[in-house]
Amino acid sequence: MDLKMEQAKISNLYTLEETIAAELFHGAEYPWEVLPGISAFIVELGNRLPEDVYEKRGENVWVAKSAKIFPSAYINGPAIIDEDAEIRHCAFIRGNAIVGKGAVVGNSTELKNVVLFNKVQVPHYNYVGDSILGYKAHMGAGSITSNVKSDKTLVVVRAGEERMETGLKKFGAMLGDEVEVGCNSVLNPGTVIGKKASVYPTSSVRGCVPAGCIYKDKDHIVARKDS
Repeated sequence: MDLKMEQAKISNLYTLEETIAAELFHGAEYPWEVLPGISAFIVELGNRLPEDVYEKRGENVWVAKSAKIFPSAYINGPAIIDEDAEIRHCAFIRGNAIVGKGAVVGNSTELKNVVLFNKVQVPHYNYVGDSILGYKAHMGAGSITSNVKSDKTLVVVRAGEERMETGLKKFGAMLGDEVEVGCNSVLNPGTVIGKKASVYPTSSVRGCVPAGCIYKDKDHIVARKDS
């Protein structure tokens, strides 16, 4: 598969109309550029959300009145939980999190410094940190984003022979719209997965996966027959 850094641009990964955080991406070319600004953006946006739709719960936590929050879930601010989202049993939102309309954050799932677009599902035992998940992206049970390299050096994004320094120590994964990640997969720091791509269960993914492809392993990335 021909891997190009062009595929990692915001314009090629995301439908910005499908997130309350669209303004966060203005002026950026690649999605990881916005990671350091999520916290401040949430506070600024939260303070101007309509009170007839959202209610403030604690310090810098805004929850849509139509969202369903299980009693055992924990939400630390800054955070915005959008309309009709569902935060299930023992979900742990550590802060700096935007959960989109109709999104599901499931049992024992942990979020930290993330944007989940509308209809995202992270429903079972997922860790999602320093990451952005596009419209209708889904992570299978036990799949996680690994957001810090073992040697603690800065994360580099790789697409074929191209490489891009991010300047970030913490950077999990950028998932485009309608990405499917199989159960118990690990998305290593700096992973970018294009729109409508799929990842086989128990995979260890690095670098960029092109849109409309199936990641079987690092040597077998094939175009979807229905793409």
